[in-house]
Amino acid sequence: MPAPPAALSHVLGYRDFRQFLGGRFAAGLVMQMQSVAIGWFLYDRTGDPLVLAYAGLAIFVPIALFTLPGGDIADRFDRRWILGAAHLIQSVCGALLVILAITASTEARLFYAVLALSGTARAFSGPAVQSFTPFLVPRPQLANAMAWGSSVNQTAMILGPAVGGALYLFGPMVVFGVCAGLSLVVATAMLTLRTRIAIVPPDASTTAFTRAVSGFRYVRRQPLVFGSILLDLFAVLLGGITALLPIYARDILAVGPDGLGLLRTSMAVGAVSTALLLANLPAERHRRTGVMMFVGVALFGVTIIVFGLSTNFVLSLAMLALMGAGDMMSVFVRNSIVQLATPDDMRGRVSAVYMLFVGASNELGDFRAGLAAAWFGTLPAVLLGGVSTLTVVALFAWLFPGLRRIDRLTDVTPRPGS
Repeated sequence: MPAPPAALSHVLGYRDFRQFLGGRFAAGLVMQMQSVAIGWFLYDRTGDPLVLAYAGLAIFVPIALFTLPGGDIADRFDRRWILGAAHLIQSVCGALLVILAITASTEARLFYAVLALSGTARAFSGPAVQSFTPFLVPRPQLANAMAWGSSVNQTAMILGPAVGGALYLFGPMVVFGVCAGLSLVVATAMLTLRTRIAIVPPDASTTAFTRAVSGFRYVRRQPLVFGSILLDLFAVLLGGITALLPIYARDILAVGPDGLGLLRTSMAVGAVSTALLLANLPAERHRRTGVMMFVGVALFGVTIIVFGLSTNFVLSLAMLALMGAGDMMSVFVRNSIVQLATPDDMRGRVSAVYMLFVGASNELGDFRAGLAAAWFGTLPAVLLGGVSTLTVVALFAWLFPGLRRIDRLTDVTPRPGS
């Protein structure tokens, strides 16, 4: 890859990387705005935590089914076309939600169907987007590029819920309409990237199934990758509380849909602040990164417990901000490990495994949280999540000592023969 001019030697000096970040930012806005609007719409009309659980499940199922095939496709076809098609489908989903909002439909199954279509698009776009960054910047700048990617995602998480909650005051159809339009912008951004990646034809003797499973085999043989992915999987699956925020906003803190947007935003404020700090640190300052990952997950668990006990809106915002900061510490290390320990010809398939375990855990965690709230009550569900997260940290620190010992991320490389 040719270097940019000296004045633009920063990762943002690469034109395609800037455009890619812009597309990811708009896609993040869509996801957050849509999530806030659907969560409030369904819970406000039903008062049933189970609808929030099933909304998460509707997204999780297609992600679980199609992410591995999506990884194989990402390694075999132009990622630009994959991403363009996926976001066109997301635009269609936004349009369908507009229709449901205009007709004032309270039939939850129709919303679940649209969410399932959106989840299918995410299953194919996730591996493609996750594995694209290493081809847009030189390897020595990859860790900083990953941090910038996390910063952009978290900035979208700051603005998306707040904007979504504010727009909802004018009606849910406004939020969904904006999501449909932004998705078209994302599709255009991805389709007009200039970077072309040489595709290595797969062995004719292999099948799509064996190629997809090869991603699992590779991850399993890389202890650092395997441990970091599993750590996040169980922490988010057992501790995630995002699905319960509409309940806190309406029933416990009494702050309305705009308050729900602020709750979602505060988590992202802590995350993006941490991501920007990490993105602007020189690579040589990234030390004891393995310990940092465990500390981040532990902070995530502690703040879940305090948030669950809080009935004060300001304290709840503060805890969510710290929760986001802890999560970002873990995300920064984990994302870098996965990309640095993966060879180019395996990036799509390994990213698919990553998205399946990490990305889908958010939706499955939402299902778990909603189900636990319906069975045991909201507060017990949140407290159980926080305690479970801390237990996971202690267990994984013992099971994967190699993760604790990681010092510099640049020392992480693919294992020969894996």
